[in-house]
Amino acid sequence: MPTLHSLLVPAADPASRRLVVVLHGLGDSLHGWDWLPAELRLPWLNTLLVNAPDDYHGGFSWYDLEGDQGVGIRRSRALLHELLDQTRASGFPSEQTVLLGFSQGCVMTLDAGLRYVRPLAGLVGISGYVYDPESLVKEWKPHAPSLPILVTHGTQDPLLNIEPTRKQIGFLQQAGLNVKWREYPKQHTVDFSRELPDLNEFLRACLADKPSLL
Repeated sequence: MPTLHSLLVPAADPASRRLVVVLHGLGDSLHGWDWLPAELRLPWLNTLLVNAPDDYHGGFSWYDLEGDQGVGIRRSRALLHELLDQTRASGFPSEQTVLLGFSQGCVMTLDAGLRYVRPLAGLVGISGYVYDPESLVKEWKPHAPSLPILVTHGTQDPLLNIEPTRKQIGFLQQAGLNVKWREYPKQHTVDFSRELPDLNEFLRACLADKPSLL
């Protein structure tokens, strides 16, 4: 099984062990999110940008859209769990780590994050959906209902209509997840004026009160 290529952008505070792991969308790469650390302006936050494992028209993908998506999703889930184990071993505790993903990365964030054996500090899913929510409810770890989760979507998204995702998140909320759901008048992108401040606030709530040192 391959390992995931990643790039660490260190926090301005060299003592901080707080980390956000960023998963890009279909056809993108880790460099598509180079802008995030500067825009968040959180000097205590380390950022790990991650490439998906499969080549896709000059970028990368987490799983195939055609056929059984579950095959690639389960493979990428295992790779992400391995990556989270590695980040913990290298000095970034799971309880000080937030997993964040856009589009396909959102799918993988929820799929892998809720099944990860150790509690994370939080999950953020942007402009994606939930793969097989019924199975997810059956398989998430016992600590999953206590995880802070933020899921956002655009009401004008031409690629992923908001309504199916809205219903999926409602299902997860009814099943006991602590999900904050936010809608913005945006397309399949990140809304810098409204969404980014909410993301900043969520990361602060998850991580700002955590100690910087192990």
